[in-house]
Amino acid sequence: MTRWKASAHRRLAAGIAVAAVAATLAACSPEGERQPFVGIDKDPFPSTYTPLESQTTLIVNANIYDGVGGEIEGGAILMEGGKIKAIGQSIAAPDGARVIDAAGRWVTPGIIDVHSHLGVYPSPGVSSHSDGNEVGEPVTADAWVEHSNWPQDPGFWRAAAGGITALQLLPGSANLVGGRSVTLKNVPGRTGQDMKFPGAPYGMKMACGENPKRVYGSGDHNVLHRPSTRMGNVAGYRQAWADAQNYSREWKKYEADYKAGKNVLPPKRDLKLETLAGVLDGEILVHMHCYRADEMVTMIDVMKEFNYQIASFQHAVEAYKIADKLAENKICGAMWADWWGFKMEAFDGIRENIPFMHEAGACAIVHSDDDIGIQRLNQEAAKALADGQRAGVKVTKAEAWQWLSLNPAKSLGVGDKTGSLEVGKDADVVLWSANPYSVYAKADVTFVDGAVTYDRHDPAKRPVSDFELGQPGEGDMK
Repeated sequence: MTRWKASAHRRLAAGIAVAAVAATLAACSPEGERQPFVGIDKDPFPSTYTPLESQTTLIVNANIYDGVGGEIEGGAILMEGGKIKAIGQSIAAPDGARVIDAAGRWVTPGIIDVHSHLGVYPSPGVSSHSDGNEVGEPVTADAWVEHSNWPQDPGFWRAAAGGITALQLLPGSANLVGGRSVTLKNVPGRTGQDMKFPGAPYGMKMACGENPKRVYGSGDHNVLHRPSTRMGNVAGYRQAWADAQNYSREWKKYEADYKAGKNVLPPKRDLKLETLAGVLDGEILVHMHCYRADEMVTMIDVMKEFNYQIASFQHAVEAYKIADKLAENKICGAMWADWWGFKMEAFDGIRENIPFMHEAGACAIVHSDDDIGIQRLNQEAAKALADGQRAGVKVTKAEAWQWLSLNPAKSLGVGDKTGSLEVGKDADVVLWSANPYSVYAKADVTFVDGAVTYDRHDPAKRPVSDFELGQPGEGDMK
């Protein structure tokens, strides 16, 4: 081969190589073959809930709190096809219906607990069951509490014995953003998805105050991480929201460009920012652990700065100080009747907190945050009601039941489905042995979608977890 030919050969080979690289790059670039559209599945773990088998049931001779402030003495309620078919003073029994003579007992909507860690910190409470706080970084919006839910937790059935028909599972409050919450029907399920309330929007847990700054500022996780102060907390929320805004813009630009016929590549998915962007888009509800009034108002300002909605402040020990602001901004307060003073930010609680919120026209909720307290939320409401009436708040027992059912349902985005005894709603109902504000009252029968999930007088209708079988506490009926 001559020197000229060798040189020409090398130049040709180099040219072929460059063309091949260029062709490869073109195939991967926006100018190449148009890439398929990349969408995000917003419900990758869908509800597999199927209502339990139910029987058309008519309860007669019952005193009824309807959950919207009304009371019927000696009334009746008909459940059919899992729904409330009729409610009133007198209802004729359909053919084949089961008729329960309440004989003066009481009927209410099922209780909904908006703050529970059942299944996440299940019984027995040992460290291997502790799955509620993904500690390690202050924003863990990518964690979903449903992936920690153990449906065999016997606490679910103890809660049914207390009249609980639905509940929200929340991550813990160690982080600024703890992750997604989930709303459940309180029914037996082989998987957590079998319990997921169909159609309920996701929630997201956030936390104010002492918990996140203690965990990251003075605990075992303080070496590299912020926050360590309340101002650090707020800085952390704001940066997370700013990042989420930018992420949301990138995806919306991608979608708009693709729709316009451009050949564009999608942004990289970020599971943390995806949840936060869902809040900004109004698809995910924020439930925020917050005790002090001043911090709640700061969070309302942050909410307005980034244009999202807080559905509820959880614990809200000082809600009574800003009840007007909470009503104005359509934010519920989920509160205890008389639990306060266990740390500094919980020190200025008053027993009239819940009724004062009600009096101000705000959305007042009784919650538990406790695997034992969830079994007696009717008694918690009774204490708050009595304290309010002693302080001069004009609220009836029928009106106060909204604290346990309709207001919680509204805060979870399912108020059009459950929470009150209105025709067409889910038949989530409790038959009580006595007035449910009495300390002696017990749930006789609990219905979810018209199906019996608990019957105090029928051992076959008192579920026992597989992991209780043969254990001392099996089917405990104290």
